[in-house]
Formats: sequence, C-alpha cells, structure tokens
Amino acid sequence: MTSLDPRLNAFRGDLADARLKGTVEAVRFNKGRMARVSAPVADMRKTPSPTAGIETQLLFGDEVTVFDRASGFAWVQSARDGYVGYVAARDLGKVSGKPTHRVAATRSFVYPGSDMKRPPAASLSMGSALAVTDFEERRGTNYALLAGGGAMIASHLTLVDAHAADYVAIAEALVRTPYLWGGASAFGLDCSGLVQLSMLMAGMSALRDSDMQAAGLGSPIDGHRLKRGDLVFWKGHVAIVAGPNMIIHANGHTMDVAYEPLDKAVARIGYLYGQPTGYRRP
Repeated sequence: MTSLDPRLNAFRGDLADARLKGTVEAVRFNKGRMARVSAPVADMRKTPSPTAGIETQLLFGDEVTVFDRASGFAWVQSARDGYVGYVAARDLGKVSGKPTHRVAATRSFVYPGSDMKRPPAASLSMGSALAVTDFEERRGTNYALLAGGGAMIASHLTLVDAHAADYVAIAEALVRTPYLWGGASAFGLDCSGLVQLSMLMAGMSALRDSDMQAAGLGSPIDGHRLKRGDLVFWKGHVAIVAGPNMIIHANGHTMDVAYEPLDKAVARIGYLYGQPTGYRRP
C-alpha cells in the first residue's frame, strides 16, 4: 500500500497522475489538462457528491490540473498548494489572459463595466487572480478593465507579484470573517485557511491543512518567547500570534476570525482537546 498522502497526490484505483507511475498502482495514468477556476469560489470535496463535506476551496483564477470529468464533477489537483479533490465541473473554464493582478481587498465586486452604480456581476475574494488589460477613470473613480469583460475598482487590486509586508496584518483585516469548515476564501475561513490565505497575500507558501503546516511550515521553536507571526498548533488547529499573549484565529468557538488571549485559548482548548502540540516560526 502506498504511503503517499492522497490529499497531495492524485491517485485512485482506476486512474492516477502520470508522474506517479511506478510509485502507485492504477489501471491507467494520464498527465491531465490545465484549467482555471472560473467561479468566485470552487468547493473541493473528497468525493464527487454535492453533499460531501468541503475539504478546501479554490479561488477565481486558480490553476488546476484536471485528471477526470464525470457526472458533473472534475477530479483535479490545485497548482497553488497541490491539494487533490473533486470540484463541480461548471466551476472550471477558460479564464481569459494570464493573471496580472490579485484582489487585495477582503472582498470586491466585478461590474459589467466601469460604473459602480451598475449591479455587480460577481463578488470575488481576496487572493483571486485575474488579468487586467487596461485602466479607466470615470467620475473620479479608477477602474481596472478585465480580460474577457467586466471591471473592478483598481484600488482593490494589487500586482500578482506584489506582496504585503506583514501576513499577520492580512489576517487582522479578516477579523469577523465567518468561520467555515474547509473555508479558504474571504467569504468564510477555517483556521488553516486563514493562515494560507494571509500568507498567499504576503508571497509566502503554505500547505492547506493544519497538520501539514505543523509538519513543515517554517521552523520549530519553543513556546516561551513567541513573537508576532509565530504559529501555535493544537491537534487539528492553528492560531497566529498577533502580539504579546494575543492570537488571531478562525475558530469554532466564536464562529469567526477573532482575537483571543493566548493563555485563555490554551485553557479553553486544553479542556476539550489538549495542550498545544508545537510552535513554528514562518
């Protein structure tokens, strides 16, 4: 039996990623085809069923490798973090142009044209990647014109290779975002989703799940002299150190992204789930 993590390697009994040939057994192998997420957010599930729980989410413009399509679902691997799962086939499509910008505001609207008074056609999360072809000013507001049509507020975007200086400040901008199991967008987040999205905006790479982050994100440290940006891990949970004795985390206690004194979190979480399992410095 293979020891590869199925969350990060595309293999099933009937089909597997061609790069895994010789490592896993499958009836057939293929290289897959590239596609991009064309929905504002695409829920990724472990099984191809709309009632299956959300494992993670992909953002507009995210690139994926599609290995199979059947019964309205596509079996894909995310290029951004390597996560494997099923997304609704309708959420994938040809996205015009190579991404030039990301959404830097927590959330922003796509308008049919450069006029904020028109009803928006879509809402995009922070981190969404899109191609801007031009800019236009109208009534004192600057708009970014998108490949394939539509416009966004230019100040809500940043160049795709421009990065925030402090990933913790990004997490702080997401305070009060609702908690969502498997959520990885600014419409709803879980604990590791908050870490991943915040780090994405700061040009840092983070795997998706808290156990993956605990195993290899940055370097392990002791918990005695924590500083802003350090990570505190529990079994199945992660929080970001925001300052002395203060963390910020997406949590099921307040059901949103919230600040909490670290000592109170340790006592509260420890009562049910045990003490912190480790600390890391990205």
